[in-house]
Amino acid sequence: MLKIRDLSKRFKRRVIFENVNLDLKRGNIYGFVGANGSGKSVFFKTICGFLRPEKGSILIDDMEIGKNIDFLPELGVLIEKPGFIEEYNQLDNLRYLARINNKIGEKEIKDSLEAVGLDIANKDKVKNFSLGMRQRLAIAQAIMEGQKIIILDEPFNGLDKEGVEQIKTLIKGLKSPDRLILLTSHIPGDIEELSDCIFEFLDGNILPV
Repeated sequence: MLKIRDLSKRFKRRVIFENVNLDLKRGNIYGFVGANGSGKSVFFKTICGFLRPEKGSILIDDMEIGKNIDFLPELGVLIEKPGFIEEYNQLDNLRYLARINNKIGEKEIKDSLEAVGLDIANKDKVKNFSLGMRQRLAIAQAIMEGQKIIILDEPFNGLDKEGVEQIKTLIKGLKSPDRLILLTSHIPGDIEELSDCIFEFLDGNILPV
């Protein structure tokens, strides 16, 4: 379980969120909605361990982020604009990332590309990819190691209607008793279709819908 206790984050005098308390259980998909600039991406970065909160704690299976561990373990994440090595092709980008943990091989990399609808035979450099192709590649890196915590911030950005449906099907298939999935989308219908529970960012609060 991911436990969030009295979590607060500010940038100078601006309160992003304050005194947030949530229990997020494995086996569920949680959706987060809110206006642009309401703090969804900042919240995700904070619970991952990428940003430090002003106060409060984030615990995963009773290990505290920033004390017992630096970042959420077994994490697959897409937050904001995905970054890749522009001169590499898609396979070489994922191979490079896979070497960090050395948990998977060529099969898992190619399986993840196929799962998001990318052609594994494509040798184009990523700098030539469309926004939708980059988004698919970013989702592939977030799932290729069988990560148990998956955080996807606006995963449908840049995708056409067919692509959105494909990624929805993928996300539904990723749901399992030992996996926690967190999502945001500016399209409420997508969140409602996928999520077991929805929270809204509103005036510095994160409230159940």
